[in-house]
Amino acid sequence: MDGVIGLEIVGFVVSPAHAYDGRPADGPVAVPTSTPDAIEVRAGYGVVGDRYAGRAAHRAAAVTLLAIEALEAVADELGVPPFDPVAARRTVLTRGLEVEALRGREFAIDSGDGPVLLGGGRPAAPCAWMDTVLAPGAHAALRGRAGVRCAALSSGTLRLGPATLTVSDGLGDPDPARAGLPRRRPART
Repeated sequence: MDGVIGLEIVGFVVSPAHAYDGRPADGPVAVPTSTPDAIEVRAGYGVVGDRYAGRAAHRAAAVTLLAIEALEAVADELGVPPFDPVAARRTVLTRGLEVEALRGREFAIDSGDGPVLLGGGRPAAPCAWMDTVLAPGAHAALRGRAGVRCAALSSGTLRLGPATLTVSDGLGDPDPARAGLPRRRPART
């Protein structure tokens, strides 16, 4: 196993429905959204109470992770006040973790109740809504750092506060110093 990385879980966003439906010019849909102190993750299902849970089309993308540093960096680059992290609508918000390095990797997060195994999948690509709900230019600025969609591979509870991440694929540990930086695909040659 590679090393264990310390991180902080700084937020959760759980909602039974999509708020960003339709055209950004029409504004978000009013849907109940909670920011609980803990979430329950179920293997093959997702986060209990969330819009992606139990949906076949989202089985490999039922949990989304986002580094809060990415939102801070984008706000700084755009010269605007810090964003409300809930507006990004990602399930788990972290600090001190290079989330983008988890694409295509299995990893476990343990916030004190035992590890929750997740399978990092494709990038959680930002949508045009980001220009409306965060700031003009946020859509483009978030490319390559808007988070990672993950499959829930085991069941357990995640809580706000200190946590550890373990990656067992031998590819090295994510670099916390890169948490807010974009990760781009290599250019095709």
